[in-house]
Amino acid sequence: MNDDWLRTDDDGNPYLEVPVRGADLLETPLLNKVTAFTDQERSELGLRGLLPSAVATMQQQLDRCYLAFKQKTVNLERYIYLASLQDRNETLFYRLVLENLEEMVPVIYTPVVAEACQNWSKIFRNSRGLYIGPNDKDRLDEIFDNVHLADVDIIVVTDNERILGVGDQGAGGMGIPIGKLALYTIGAGIDPSRCLPVSLDVGTNNKELLDDPLYIGRKEPRLRGDEYWDLVDRFVAAVKKRFPTALLQFEDFGNSTSFRHLDKYRTEILSFNDDIQGTAATVVAGLVGALRITGANLKDQVVVFSGSGSAGIGIARQIHAAMVEDGADPDVARSNIFTTDSKGLVMADRADPLAEHKKTFAKDRGRVDGWKVADPKAITLAEVVANAKPTVLIGVSGQGGSFDESLIKTMASNCERPIVFPLSNPTSKTEVKPADVWKWTDGKCVVATGSPFDPVVHGGKSHRIGQCNNMFVFPGVGLGALVAKAQQVTDGMFLSGARALAACVPADALEQACVFPDIDAVRDCSLKVAIAVAERAIADGVAPDSPKGDELAKAVEKAMWFPEYLPYRAAKKR
Repeated sequence: MNDDWLRTDDDGNPYLEVPVRGADLLETPLLNKVTAFTDQERSELGLRGLLPSAVATMQQQLDRCYLAFKQKTVNLERYIYLASLQDRNETLFYRLVLENLEEMVPVIYTPVVAEACQNWSKIFRNSRGLYIGPNDKDRLDEIFDNVHLADVDIIVVTDNERILGVGDQGAGGMGIPIGKLALYTIGAGIDPSRCLPVSLDVGTNNKELLDDPLYIGRKEPRLRGDEYWDLVDRFVAAVKKRFPTALLQFEDFGNSTSFRHLDKYRTEILSFNDDIQGTAATVVAGLVGALRITGANLKDQVVVFSGSGSAGIGIARQIHAAMVEDGADPDVARSNIFTTDSKGLVMADRADPLAEHKKTFAKDRGRVDGWKVADPKAITLAEVVANAKPTVLIGVSGQGGSFDESLIKTMASNCERPIVFPLSNPTSKTEVKPADVWKWTDGKCVVATGSPFDPVVHGGKSHRIGQCNNMFVFPGVGLGALVAKAQQVTDGMFLSGARALAACVPADALEQACVFPDIDAVRDCSLKVAIAVAERAIADGVAPDSPKGDELAKAVEKAMWFPEYLPYRAAKKR
């Protein structure tokens, strides 16, 4: 909460000196305690008569809220309920989710947030964050002045073009920044009063939205070209001017814009793209964990990707960097990473111009000489798996069910312990169900998924399926970068965060072939990731003013906000 409000009494106990009272206090979600206001607080803060007489404990409030949550039988209704709780009482919202992580994180974020974004105009109740459109480019200072926050640590921004696996959702994409920032608070204790979600409403090419009379966004085709680039430039400049030390996270931008934003702004402002870098670091952590099970070396892996968008190429870049850091020759490591898209294996000599971000891992003809394929100009995913003999297969295509039995069995026939990561979200877009991979490989596999799945029973044993959830990485990266006062977020910071996460996987999880920690461990993981990220920032020379040594770890831990009610006192008149 606002540090200007925090005080300590004569015994050293913290309390908040709040600047609002009465009905205004009850309408301030960051401060509202509802029925938990004490009798003294009700008198001092002008709440007498505005609340029922009983003074509730937080636990009683949690019990009531959990009961209400369970009474909602449809996931979208559960999302709406939790969003309304967040709009009324943020402390209680975060505490409720923290105590029910496995059950509620999939509701406030993937997979349910995708459905919420698709229905945003129909379920819209209360505005949160900033909506910025092309007509606002000359009044961004005015817009940022309307942000009634003392300061901002993290801004998550989207232009709504590529929302999870459901595509262009126009203004409905705001559910993503809101959800990501909630995960920052839940996962790494980022103070919610210092978080700002932003939607760049630049129109939509989603005809269903354009034809919807209830659509709340800009009813025009998606802005492209110089006008679009200019708007983003002005937005970044306004952020830098108004909140110069804030971390700016780009989220769910399209493939044609995401890499340009990352490469252009990463040295201008503290920023990163979670789809490209956060996803990649999480996958690298899972891969390192998988290799703890198989006993193989990272530098020796052969990796095949289904999908060459921002996530796929971002993961490929990070895996390549990890291979090189583990001793692989850079060219050899690059040669052993194969990317495919809707046209098959990405080749350097394609007739159509190749997107810039795909060029790094595009293959020359010499690399596929001797392969048995039907059409050398369109080498299919199945043919890549049969000829390249991958040890790792990663799905980021959004094509549900595309890893069929034949494909998985072909991989397993050439690999002792196939590592299969079907990562596309939401669940309906997952390339293969974990239970099928276990069945088709006779239990030889190591599987992690992008969406949550139930444990798989094989050979009489239950195996938890690790979720390759960015929540294990990006909150810690943000926290570490902020505490270190980093000037930029380097690739090495993500790599160090990935290795720190991999080290968090307990031995009993690895025995089940599970390569990610349980979601209940996310805050402890975030603490370790943040420390590793901050240390790497120092090593990379981008954090000259960071705390050092033991002080660094203490500073990270101290920065993690926990949702609990503090005593309130009325602000003194000055």
